[in-house]
Amino acid sequence: MNLSRIYSIFIRQYYLIKGNPVRVVGIFLWIVLDLIQWGFISKYLSTFGQATFGFINVILGAIILFEFMSRVQTGIMTTFLEDIWSQNFFNFFASPLKVSEYLAGMVLSSSALGLIGLGILIIIAGLGFGYNFFLIGLSLLPFLFILFIFGIAMGIFVTAMIFRLGPAAEWLGWPIPFILSIFSGVFYPISTLPAPLQYLAKILPPAYVFDSLRAIMGTGKFSSTLAFNLIMGGILAIAYLFLMYYFFLRVYRRNLKSGSIARFSAEQY
Repeated sequence: MNLSRIYSIFIRQYYLIKGNPVRVVGIFLWIVLDLIQWGFISKYLSTFGQATFGFINVILGAIILFEFMSRVQTGIMTTFLEDIWSQNFFNFFASPLKVSEYLAGMVLSSSALGLIGLGILIIIAGLGFGYNFFLIGLSLLPFLFILFIFGIAMGIFVTAMIFRLGPAAEWLGWPIPFILSIFSGVFYPISTLPAPLQYLAKILPPAYVFDSLRAIMGTGKFSSTLAFNLIMGGILAIAYLFLMYYFFLRVYRRNLKSGSIARFSAEQY
């Protein structure tokens, strides 16, 4: 892959944001509002019955991790949509740019936004609610890795779905993080779900992350069982990444063969 081509995709997004700072509000507003809302809810629940369970530690930790994954996913989707809205998408592939380079550029852009968003959430959680995001230490690294890889995979999947069905399909992409949160146990243990849905949760990498997070917060220990869960989550996340990349390639080749890639523009709305 050519690094300069990958960088060109990234720098284009940088100048789009720099040229219109209002975009920054849309990028980070909702994740900040979610954190503040759940922070106050957790603080309120902690007052019941002199509860010893750390609602703030568990809920805010889960929110920050989940919003990081969602930001990575939606960042890839919105980068793709920017090219569609500006009717610039076809121009990329009239150049020597490869599909892998285009995807890598989108991943780089969304990763930068995801890390900035993560930093903002950590600061707000610390200043507003006294939450120490680094409370569980190095255990955070596998959590972030799994969610980062899975967020990329889901971002590529949503992009491929829009690429296959047309720009109007973007409305199918926005609810995906919320749907995933139901089956990933962000706010409650997977055991809370009905038995059939628990089987679905077991094939989703985030479920292993959030169950492990609650276990560490509850016991203060990182057991061998948790290590196994995170290994499984990592394997699944990497498998999803390769699968979604293959799916995107199939969609791209189909559109290229049918000629629909040349007609893929905002005019399809």
